[in-house]
Amino acid sequence: MTMTPMTTIFGHRITASTPAKALACSIVALSALTAGSAVGADAAKPKNSAYPQIEYAPEFNAKGELVQPVDFRQWVFIGAPLTPHGLNNGKANFPEFHNVYVQPSAFKAYRATGKWPEGTMMVKELQLVDGPAEFPDGSRFEPSGRGYFPGPVNGLDVSVKDSKRFAETKNWGYFNFNHSAPPYLKAASLRPVGECAGCHMANADEDMVYVKLYKPILNPLPR
Repeated sequence: MTMTPMTTIFGHRITASTPAKALACSIVALSALTAGSAVGADAAKPKNSAYPQIEYAPEFNAKGELVQPVDFRQWVFIGAPLTPHGLNNGKANFPEFHNVYVQPSAFKAYRATGKWPEGTMMVKELQLVDGPAEFPDGSRFEPSGRGYFPGPVNGLDVSVKDSKRFAETKNWGYFNFNHSAPPYLKAASLRPVGECAGCHMANADEDMVYVKLYKPILNPLPR
């Protein structure tokens, strides 16, 4: 007895006697699946050659404005500094929680090299201290104890590392998408040096970033 060679495509048995039309349909389906996989792989690759290490690259419009990053809350959260009014005589420059996010690829690169790659975006979403305050320092009680607790979000700032665009401010540019409740601006212009970059240039401890505030999360957990 002679056995007929057989293979299977998408659950269909294909032999030498399979009609040409059925065979062609199976091949087309397989080609479509392969093409879809390739598209998915391409989508995961960096889209901007200026930022080869970054999967969610900064996007600038024709005016040179930074387009608001999409889904930044799904990025890596690295910290939330807080300097409330109640501890600064009611005159805190930044009284909100500063929830800081960075792209996963930038986070991974920093852990591997100790440097932020070109195209790094640090997104700072502001979150008001929740009230009403129960003490003069602005704190109040929750079941966990007395403290400061996050309230409504109230603003969005983004810094971008690009040594060509922002060479005059040590490779970083700073953008404000409004200090108000969402929705935030769809695109924002570069802020003057005196508003943001100047403070970072004078005080930031590493590559224009206050890294010491985020080290506990930037450093891998000991095992």
